[in-house]
Amino acid sequence: MLSIESASVIRATLPAVGGALDAITTRFYAKMFAEHPELLDGLFNRGNQAAGTQRRALAGSLAAFAGALAADPDARPDALLARIAHKHAAVGVTEEQYALVHTYLFAAIAEVLGDAVTPEVAAAWDEVYWLMAGALIAQEARLYLEAHVRPGHPWRRWTVVERREETADTVSFLLRPADGGPVPAARAGQYVSVRVPMPDGVRQLRQYSLSSAPDAGTRRITVKRVHGRHAPEGEVSNLLHRTVRPGDELTLSAPFGDVVLDGTDRPLLLVSAGTGCTPMVGMLGHLAATGSRRPVTVLHADRSPADHALRDETRQLVSLLPRARAVQWYERCPADAAGDVRDGLMDLDAVEVPSDAVVYLCGPLPFMRAVRAQVLGRGVPASRVHYEMFGPDLWLADATA
Repeated sequence: MLSIESASVIRATLPAVGGALDAITTRFYAKMFAEHPELLDGLFNRGNQAAGTQRRALAGSLAAFAGALAADPDARPDALLARIAHKHAAVGVTEEQYALVHTYLFAAIAEVLGDAVTPEVAAAWDEVYWLMAGALIAQEARLYLEAHVRPGHPWRRWTVVERREETADTVSFLLRPADGGPVPAARAGQYVSVRVPMPDGVRQLRQYSLSSAPDAGTRRITVKRVHGRHAPEGEVSNLLHRTVRPGDELTLSAPFGDVVLDGTDRPLLLVSAGTGCTPMVGMLGHLAATGSRRPVTVLHADRSPADHALRDETRQLVSLLPRARAVQWYERCPADAAGDVRDGLMDLDAVEVPSDAVVYLCGPLPFMRAVRAQVLGRGVPASRVHYEMFGPDLWLADATA
C-alpha cells in the first residue's frame, strides 16, 4: 500500500520525525485550537489537552502506523487503528475533519523540522497520513452504519430513571431513551460518550463503560468522581455527581468499543482495578443473562471494600455462574472481610491461569502492564490478552516512545 520510494524515505526519517513528534503534536494542537476553538466544544476533551495525553496518543499512533508501513509496505496495518476508529465514532468525527487535521499537522511538521522536510520527505509522510486517514474513514463509516446513526451524529437524549450511590465517590445512572424509542443493540464491554454543557457553555465529552448487561430497555453507566490530588479535578465527573438526578436528561452516543466479550467457550479471566471493574460487570451480567457455563475467574484490586464499586453486584453475578469464582485484593483489608479476599496488591502467583484463557484487563496503565506480563509468563498468548483504557491509549504511545 505504501510506495517503494516512500517506504525508503519513511525508514530513513522515522527516527527524526518520531523523536520530534511530541513537539510537532504540541504545536499542531495549539495552532489548530487557536484558529478553530469550536473544536473544543463537543469534540475534543480539553482535560486531555491540558494533561498532554491526547498529543502523546496521537504521536504514538502515527509513529506505530508509519513504522508498520515501513516494515511491510505492501500491507496497510488497519488493525492498529480499530481502537482509534471506535473512539472517533463515539465522539462524532467526520471525514471532512481529516483534511483540517492534515493542514495543521503538516504545518507543524514543517515548522519543527525546518529544512529537513524536503519535498520528498513531505510527500512520503503525506502518503502515510492519507493511508492512515483513509483506513480510519472507512472503519468509521462502517461503525456508523452498524450503529444505525448518521456519520458525525451518534447522539440521542436519555432520561435518568435511577441514581444509585455505589461508593462515596462513585455513582451509577440508569437511563432510558427520552423519545421512548427502542434501545439499539450493544455488546458487553462497550462504552458510550456522554456530552454535557459545562458552566462556561462549552460542551465536553467523556466515555463511560456500560456497567450492566446490554439490555433491551435501558443503559447503565457508573461514574467515579475524579479528585484533583495529582491532576486537575474531573470537570465532567464532578458535574454529573453534583447535578444529575432522576428525571434529568443526558446526551449519550451510540455504543462503541472494540474490547468486547468474545463468543468462545474458553476460560475467562476478568482482571480490573478501581473503576476498571465497570466493563467487567457488564460482561458478567451478559454471561449470567445468557446462562453461560464458561469457567470465569474475576480478579479485582482496590483500596478497600468501601472503595470497590459494584462489589455486591459482582458477587451476586458470580454466584449465578456455575463455574465462576472471584478474588479481591485490598490495600486496606479488614480482618472480617467475606469471600476470597486478600491483603495488599494483586499477585497472580497463587491464582490458576489456564494457558487457553481469554484475558480482559481494565485499570490504571501500570497495573495492566504488570498483570499482562504475569499472564504472558503463564503461557497465555498475547493475542488473547485484551485491555481497555479510559481516555487516550497511552499504552501504544509509550511503546513507540
